[in-house]
This record gives sequence, structure tokens and C-alpha cells, in this order.
Amino acid sequence: MNYVVACLTSFNTGAEEVCIKARGRSMSRAVDTVELLRRAFLKGLGVKRINIGTEVMTREGRASNVSTIEITVAKAESK
Repeated sequence: MNYVVACLTSFNTGAEEVCIKARGRSMSRAVDTVELLRRAFLKGLGVKRINIGTEVMTREGRASNVSTIEITVAKAESK
């Protein structure tokens, strides 16, 4: 819920779009954040783009691949 509040704050201060980024096991949290924003808080919010990728991370001398996601959401243009 903290991520939802942070996104709402960004939109309320004038941002037209917000990019939610996550990697690894946190990717489902990013998707949940976007869905909560769209369904409960900002009805006119739309997904502008979704980028997925992989980062190579080194921990304890071992390299491993970690999946990443970036979801950009934007307010619908009012006419």
C-alpha cells in the first residue's frame, strides 16, 4: 500500500505519468500496485508501456540473472 500512496502523491502533485520498476520476486508487487491504482483509486489511469528485461547481478562472487519490469502508467487525457 505504501507504493500505491507514493504513486497517488506523484499524480496529485502534477505528474502526468509514473514509472513503477521492480526486479526479481518484487515484480508481482509492482503489478499489484498498478492494478490497485487502476481499479480502486484512479479510474482513468492507463498502462502506457511495459518493459521487461534481465540484469546480471553478482553476489558472493557468483553471477546470476535477475528479471526486471518497468510499468509506466499515465492519466487519461481529459477532453
